Amino acid sequence: MNILDVASGICIGVGIFFIAVAALGIIRLPDVYSRLSAVTKAATLGVVLILAGAFLNKPSWQSLITLGLAAALQFVTAPVGGFALGRAAFRSKSPLAAATGYDQLSDAVEESQQRNPG
Repeated sequence: MNILDVASGICIGVGIFFIAVAALGIIRLPDVYSRLSAVTKAATLGVVLILAGAFLNKPSWQSLITLGLAAALQFVTAPVGGFALGRAAFRSKSPLAAATGYDQLSDAVEESQQRNPG
């Protein structure tokens, strides 16, 4: 067992931990906005760490390109998808959690509509 095997195992283990935290966030968090935050951040980091662990397990130029492309696509698509889902939830008036004290976006939309009616 060499250092790359240990590093690979650590990366994969930490990645699995982050994905489990994201799954727990989907179940436990109170509203759609908090759930989206858990998924887009924790799951993205988890997937990228698992890809890094896979590269460390079998390092080669081919795996570097393939797994690097997969990680780049994950970093690009997850935040955009999370933003689109969050915007759709806001536009459909999905309720905030009771613990949320202040909705800055709602205030900005109301102010904008008052300035530009129609």
